Amino acid sequence: MTADMPVRQGVSLHLDRTTFSYGEVGLAFDVEFPAGRITAVMGPSGSGKSTLLNLVAGFETPRSGRVLIGGRDFSGASPSERPVSMVFQENNLFAHLDVFRNVGLGISPSLALTATHRASIADALARTGLAGKDKRLPRELSGGERQRVALARALVRDRPVLLLDEPFASLGPALREDMLDLVAAVQAERKMTTLFVTHQPQDARRIAAHVVFLENGTVAASGGAGDFFSTNGPAAFRRYAGAIDEG
Repeated sequence: MTADMPVRQGVSLHLDRTTFSYGEVGLAFDVEFPAGRITAVMGPSGSGKSTLLNLVAGFETPRSGRVLIGGRDFSGASPSERPVSMVFQENNLFAHLDVFRNVGLGISPSLALTATHRASIADALARTGLAGKDKRLPRELSGGERQRVALARALVRDRPVLLLDEPFASLGPALREDMLDLVAAVQAERKMTTLFVTHQPQDARRIAAHVVFLENGTVAASGGAGDFFSTNGPAAFRRYAGAIDEG
């Protein structure tokens, strides 16, 4: 099994009757995500959003069911074998490595980088607005810049599935919008199948084509973003979004 899959066409992603449990707490996901589109994964705290992403990424193993990527079963594959990149809420940068080498880890954990690799890193830094900052250490960057480094590292991996686990939650509104627009622009260019966990309905409305809403460890609703944000959207989602807005 290999992670080498085409990146410009978008690949299908399907959690096929996938179950998982934390002790006595059970979760069950049976859902398909549109190929080459951005899906917002939403729901109350504890509903299973991060677990769903971890099942796709391979950080968790399903108790039953399958994780299908591009029609192939990756359920038993390690994270490194999967055609997936993930950006976390915490950017997971190495404090002693400069920006260039932090991004290079996405290509080679040993940082054995060829000239082609270095060109790819330079391109990713330019694409994420980090040109000229390749020698800086993480402590010399703003929070938004550190998240740009994490996104650049995902881009050089060049995988057809991108997972974003609330990576911009700690940013202020203006910076968060900038990062959302950057993700949307990169996704439109590369056609990655993108899952984006967020608690903010306005973030989903800004960039998502599709929404999957989780409640009590299962998929309560799934569909086009336009339908979700209409007056006839799923009742469970409207209750949730209303509570967020009132809060």
